[in-house]
Amino acid sequence: MDSSIQEKANKWLASNIDEETKSGIRNLLKNESELVESFYKDLEFGTGGLRGIMGVGSNRINKYTVGMATQGLANYLLQTYPNQPISVAIAYDCRNNSTFLAETTAAVFSANGIKVYFFKELRPTPQLSFAIRHFGCQSGVVLTASHNPKEYNGYKAYWNDGAQMIAPHDENVIQEVAKIKSIDEVKFNKDASKIVYLDKEIDDLYIDEIVKLSLDKKAIQNQENLKIVFSPIHGTGITLVPEVLKRMGFKNVMVVEEQATPNGNFPTVVYPNPEEEEAMSMALQKAKENNADIVMATDPDADRVGIAVKNTAGEFQLLNGNQTGALLIYYLLKKWEENGKLDGNQYIVKTIVTTDLIDAIAAYYKVDCYNTLTGFKFIAAVIKSLEGKKEFIGGGEESYGYLISDFVRDKDAIASCAMIAEMAAYAKDQGKSVYEMMLEIYVQFGFYKEKLISLTKKGKDGVEEINKMMVALRNNPPANLAGAKVIRMIDYQHTTEKDLVSGKESSIDFPKSNVLQFLTEDGTKVSARPSGTEPKIKFYFSTNEKLNRVEDFEKVQQQLDGKLDRIIADLDLK
Repeated sequence: MDSSIQEKANKWLASNIDEETKSGIRNLLKNESELVESFYKDLEFGTGGLRGIMGVGSNRINKYTVGMATQGLANYLLQTYPNQPISVAIAYDCRNNSTFLAETTAAVFSANGIKVYFFKELRPTPQLSFAIRHFGCQSGVVLTASHNPKEYNGYKAYWNDGAQMIAPHDENVIQEVAKIKSIDEVKFNKDASKIVYLDKEIDDLYIDEIVKLSLDKKAIQNQENLKIVFSPIHGTGITLVPEVLKRMGFKNVMVVEEQATPNGNFPTVVYPNPEEEEAMSMALQKAKENNADIVMATDPDADRVGIAVKNTAGEFQLLNGNQTGALLIYYLLKKWEENGKLDGNQYIVKTIVTTDLIDAIAAYYKVDCYNTLTGFKFIAAVIKSLEGKKEFIGGGEESYGYLISDFVRDKDAIASCAMIAEMAAYAKDQGKSVYEMMLEIYVQFGFYKEKLISLTKKGKDGVEEINKMMVALRNNPPANLAGAKVIRMIDYQHTTEKDLVSGKESSIDFPKSNVLQFLTEDGTKVSARPSGTEPKIKFYFSTNEKLNRVEDFEKVQQQLDGKLDRIIADLDLK
């Protein structure tokens, strides 16, 4: 075992931490593997901020790692805004210890003389982003681990635009945290005079902005009894989604009562993730029993939404994040055009691993489509850079996160639920289902099919294994995928694009990120992306084919599925 791990544990023991934590460290000292996992590194801000398993140690989420992160952020704020009043907003979700960790965060900020706007009850992550902008805060924090398993918690840090922090701010905060040599340097003594508690008034302001997004009030009036099933999966969506849908004009919203109460143990699901069919099973059952039109479910902090709609056989089918994102963008652009709102100055944003069907839709409506690195903070960065120059309509990423308008600067499942419901009402008003609308999109723009494979390794060894995998791909790119020649490799770590036929290399204008993309001569795209927060690597596969008519859907889908299987086999992922 690396001696630095033992030294770090002993340093924690010698600091002014509570007796319960000291006892936990003493137990870890008797178990080398657990000690290594708990102390071999410090939690860092990655694509999802600070996130990890709750427990004792520098590589765990606890009062002290959260306190040190907050002290580092406070120090950075005080340096960045010298002799100025500074304020932050803090929210938290339903997870175990989220309330306590949020209160710890508020205590540290207030002890550093920083004003805190504190949501006194759990609220969705996008509302935190809204509050930062509304109150003119310099920063903000939400305590959540999004859709991770119940053992996890996390700390998402935001900047003054209401977006998650990106370079240089995230890196600077990490440096400030690294400067803290002892837990004893963290100011934990709360100054209650610095804390303002937020109530229903901020809910109403946020909901009002969402209701203003409506593009077809007549369709909602005509379909006010649209049968909507909603599940918050024991999370924060229950606090706002039913109310937003009601104020939009929907009168037949059925909540999955077994999942309506916030609970950090997520008792009815294995993972509280609307990407998983198992997590949606109760909502789907309720939809079948009530012959619903659409099913929606949000993750614990209500920034992601999964949906299910009836297919042509009348059976409920889950849509993936790419399908829902393409439908939303199509609906937004179609209605903006119908309402005479497109004048050439609008744009949308998506990530590089999100379906290129969205690019095709945007091109048809002559709306610019910007592509960013994975992570909604990069989408928000584009919005900030174009503020006052161009008008943002919407955007999203394949991992079930979408944003409509820019009063929030993070993915927003609350506003997305409102717009998805309106889209379903519009489709029904046109005599079709959402699923049929999707098939029509495929006929018009091309049938794009995507697949995601996520490989999870274990601990420190897993991180090293993934690093070796990326080195091998970088040095020896695949020559062919499913019989098609690989003609380009984009390396976002080295910000280069290489023509694999001619060998010519050029630079790309992107922030550095450890992502590789391989493009074939027939339009297939494969992306490899290690996680920034855990020993996991994701492979994104996308291919497409022309769909001449709706009746050919199943046949072409089988062709695309077979092709994706061959591509995956060629890469021999293990």
